Amino acid sequence: MVETATVDMLPSFFSNISSNMDTTMADKKISLTTQILFAMLSGVVLGLVLNLFGDQVRAVEIFIVDGVFRVIGAIFIASLKMMVVPLVLVSLVCGVTNMGDIAALGRIGGKALGFYVLTTALAITIALIVAVAVSPGAGFDISDSVVDFKARGAPPLSQVLIDLVPSNPIAALADGEMLQIIVFAVLLGVAITIAGDRGRHVLNVFTDLNAVIMQMVWIVIRLAPVGVFCLIARTFSNEGIHAFIPLAQYFMCVIAALAVHMIATYGLLLKIVGRLSPTVFFVKMRAAQLFAFSTASSNATIPVTLETVKNRLGVDNSAASFTVPFGATINMDGTAIMQGVATVFLAQAYGIDLSLGQFLTVILTATLASIGTAGVPGVGLIMLAMVLQQVNIPVEGIALIIGVDRLLDMLRTAVNITGDAAVTCVIAKSEGRLDEERYTDSSAGLVPTQ
Repeated sequence: MVETATVDMLPSFFSNISSNMDTTMADKKISLTTQILFAMLSGVVLGLVLNLFGDQVRAVEIFIVDGVFRVIGAIFIASLKMMVVPLVLVSLVCGVTNMGDIAALGRIGGKALGFYVLTTALAITIALIVAVAVSPGAGFDISDSVVDFKARGAPPLSQVLIDLVPSNPIAALADGEMLQIIVFAVLLGVAITIAGDRGRHVLNVFTDLNAVIMQMVWIVIRLAPVGVFCLIARTFSNEGIHAFIPLAQYFMCVIAALAVHMIATYGLLLKIVGRLSPTVFFVKMRAAQLFAFSTASSNATIPVTLETVKNRLGVDNSAASFTVPFGATINMDGTAIMQGVATVFLAQAYGIDLSLGQFLTVILTATLASIGTAGVPGVGLIMLAMVLQQVNIPVEGIALIIGVDRLLDMLRTAVNITGDAAVTCVIAKSEGRLDEERYTDSSAGLVPTQ
């Protein structure tokens, strides 16, 4: 069993996983999703065991957790991030040129922005309702808590708008500035379309590059079980279960709000607006959700999300290549839910009564902040600090929840990418860019194109 693995057993474990992956996608006996889920659960068990008995096997923990697991996990994350910039650039250029009608790009962009803002507002509303009903901060003794937190300020919205246009596109690509990359790729795609015959020569290069990059993505994806196992095992080994006990109510309240939003909001969006089956959608999104959970990064999961919505859900690249990276940058439903619950929790912990006007302020501030802080490092805590300041709750209280924020970050990232995919499917359906036969086909996209 993985839970009792020793240093001698680890190579065998990784070898078995690697050999399984060679045959999984061909014979479909064990799906990649199942492999990832098994790796994740095994990582949780092993991580908790190492956390509980780490003192007795300190040398083993140092070698495994801070050595093998850290190195393999970091390589896996770096491999995913390596794919993001070239994939977004090339795929979006191809998507814009294949769209044919440039005006359609404006419609898709407007719909994407509208849906992302709407779902974010609904997310924080749900979070506030759940938090008020549960009262996670009632009776919480804040006097014994260490509150030492300095919030960084967010850039003004005007500066964010100015920064949308890259003064140096090469620097934007090198720094991974996603919004700037999206703007540059869209402009390049439009220019290629307008250029006619000469533009088609350039487009052929991007089309070939897109096919090659997608094969690179598949290589990384098929190594996922190993990477996921190492990431999860190291996270739980470092955090342990004791970190969550004092904040159990807050923790479970966030999870409940995340679940309600994902099932109700996205389910109804797909069913009522998109006329699509939510069940099919959620089943096909499992692998991408597990990726997002293990990496805790929407941007790092972009290659997996794009592959899922295009090959598994049948969304045309012309729509997916824009809405998925755009959503990964500005769509922060999971983060908004954390902010709503945290605001109520800290208000109750400090003995502050929030009025209806203040609740509305929280909804408005969090929704606008999700756009205004797009692409800023540590965006979750920055947004929360902004919200707390608007309703006069001590920002220092953020220190109380930092201890459990890592695992919650993993959960809300899974919700974020689910929202990106749901909105993408709905928009693609409205624009006639969704292959509904592929959407309903349970086996679609399971085998990579050779």
